[in-house]
Amino acid sequence: MASLTRVSPLERSSLRAPLRIVSIGGGTGLSTLLSGIKKHARGARQLPLAGAPEVDITAVVTVSDDGGSSGRLRRDFDILPPGDIRNCMTALSEDEDLLSQLFQHRFAAGRGLKGHSFGNLFLTAMHQITGDFAHAVKLSSEILATRGRIFPATSANASLEAILEDGSVIRGETQISKSRGAIKLVRLRPENCEPLPETLEAISAADLITIGPGSLYTSIVPNLLVKQIPEAIQRSPAIKACFVNLMWQPGETVNYSASRHVQVIHEHARCNLIDIAVVNTAPIPEQLTRRYARAHVRPVEIDLDALNDIGVKVVTAELVCDAGMQAKKIRHNPDALASVVIDLASRSRAHQVRAAALLSQRTRTK
Repeated sequence: MASLTRVSPLERSSLRAPLRIVSIGGGTGLSTLLSGIKKHARGARQLPLAGAPEVDITAVVTVSDDGGSSGRLRRDFDILPPGDIRNCMTALSEDEDLLSQLFQHRFAAGRGLKGHSFGNLFLTAMHQITGDFAHAVKLSSEILATRGRIFPATSANASLEAILEDGSVIRGETQISKSRGAIKLVRLRPENCEPLPETLEAISAADLITIGPGSLYTSIVPNLLVKQIPEAIQRSPAIKACFVNLMWQPGETVNYSASRHVQVIHEHARCNLIDIAVVNTAPIPEQLTRRYARAHVRPVEIDLDALNDIGVKVVTAELVCDAGMQAKKIRHNPDALASVVIDLASRSRAHQVRAAALLSQRTRTK
């Protein structure tokens, strides 16, 4: 990346402006990352470090879920599944603890209510009031004072379909996640889903685009199957970073290495998108490794040579969450993820500012 020395006043102003981060994914992985970078968001009560750069956050969220409360509401009201959106709103909320309790609250009884989360019902009600799911998400985010923008990957009520290596076809995200057959590819039905214009604008203006962590085939890839999104990512001058999962996921990524995760993203996007793979170097306690191994789940192999062969640079960091160890689960540390995100976004901004200054200088001298 370009050096930050000898910058002009215009460059210094650009370097001080909030870093623009677009995070693409779904499920627990995306909400974990957002909960970390939310602390750096513009307007946050207190930045983690004095003088740390502020960020503008845009989350692009998959909307192919068809199980649980989301699936029931989708079938009953013909709306986009609200579950992943709800998790992102909670993660970006200023008062995350209170809203987590409220929005994640599930009714344990009640005819028609049992199994539904309050947050899903809230978004469904807002959709009925506004008549537009994306607008319902926007208004709900404003009401809840979320520190960022949240866009569904598409406004089309699309479903996910997987073709397995043996040629069989599985329909629906829930069934795909339960399958134990190796996945060859996934696709959206209908195929011609369009993104929101705001999503494309955010991608084009980004300093950093993050992809993952999260379920590869059901949380990450569906976003890249929406028309124009892969092309917009490829055109963007931002660094594109893939946050590689810590562990295999049964039904999706058994035996997948870090490079295989990137290759699947490129195959479904039909172009090379990833500049950097962010991988974990923190040791995982042996007792947890053994516990996961009993379920035939192992840590994702970091195959550096293979990543280098496909032109992807590697950033290493200690990314495992200690709290997850206490819960007997291996999870990413939100603050560690945020630290990497801020560093990469800052480097990308500096590079873009310097490139623009050089271009301007060359134009003046012609």
